[in-house]
Amino acid sequence: MKDIKPAFLMLLAFTLICGGIYPAIVTGIAQALFPKQAAGSFITDKNGRVVGSSLIGQPFSDRTYFWPRPSATSDFNYNPMGSGGSNSGQTNPDYLNRVADRVIVLRQAGMTGSLPSELVQASASGLDPHITPGAAMAQIPRVAKARGLSEKVLAALVSANTLDRPFGIMGQPCVNVLELNLKLDRLTP
Repeated sequence: MKDIKPAFLMLLAFTLICGGIYPAIVTGIAQALFPKQAAGSFITDKNGRVVGSSLIGQPFSDRTYFWPRPSATSDFNYNPMGSGGSNSGQTNPDYLNRVADRVIVLRQAGMTGSLPSELVQASASGLDPHITPGAAMAQIPRVAKARGLSEKVLAALVSANTLDRPFGIMGQPCVNVLELNLKLDRLTP
């Protein structure tokens, strides 16, 4: 019995510290220093309605919008509870068929020339909200035709919404597709 009492007290102490006190302190600091991020980095439309998060991709398939990276999440596309890639190798026949199907969709939508890889291959998480500026620029002719806008106007919109590398050294420039499409909606009724 003398060994059980200290073990139980340690379990109780660590449960309170690690399961209650520490998370409360970290959450409080995060909310004080980074309120938008701690609240989920939500994005609102022109009416102030929350339409998504800048951290999670959204499905767009209408020709009038820029399309994101494909999703490989389970159950349904861009499922935040099923984050993860397909784990299919590059020689897997199912993977090759999915990529070929995506290429066909892009070609049928009028995209010509070399296709950016992120428009046919899902990210590792399946939730990536960003594409490269090159992938956005490759979609300009389709979106311009569908919306009746000038390609120059769309190129300027993509440039204005291109995020630089974090700290100037990490990753590559990118465009958040949801934010770009919301600004596109503000250009046209």
